[in-house]
Amino acid sequence: MLAGVKVFTPFEANRTLPLVRQIVRDVLERGQELKRIHERADPADRSRLEDLVEDLNDLFTELESIGCSFRAPDFEIGLVDFPGLIDGEPVHLCWRSDEESLAFYHPPEAGFAGRQRIPPELLEAPASEPNS
Repeated sequence: MLAGVKVFTPFEANRTLPLVRQIVRDVLERGQELKRIHERADPADRSRLEDLVEDLNDLFTELESIGCSFRAPDFEIGLVDFPGLIDGEPVHLCWRSDEESLAFYHPPEAGFAGRQRIPPELLEAPASEPNS
């Protein structure tokens, strides 16, 4: 992993999901509206398009400030990756907006198609951290 990049445990990534879920919901709403307006190609919509692009950039920045990134450019479903380590190897902890919780990861080079289940013990609260 790169120096200065937040590295999440699966437990930590799951704890961020209430906020991440809300941001992703906003991304999907604005992204789908952007697609609809773009398909109409009405010059009168230019100002709204600009507003939507600005909103999306702000939402992506908010996700990045948490330490994760949005990975679904079609805006059909939210896909978010969190940098993590499993067995000492860098991975992307991977959550889809239709999933209840974060339960998968993939090696950086494998992408979504290489998703694997996170070992259940890594999803549990560390002994030093109270369950919430």
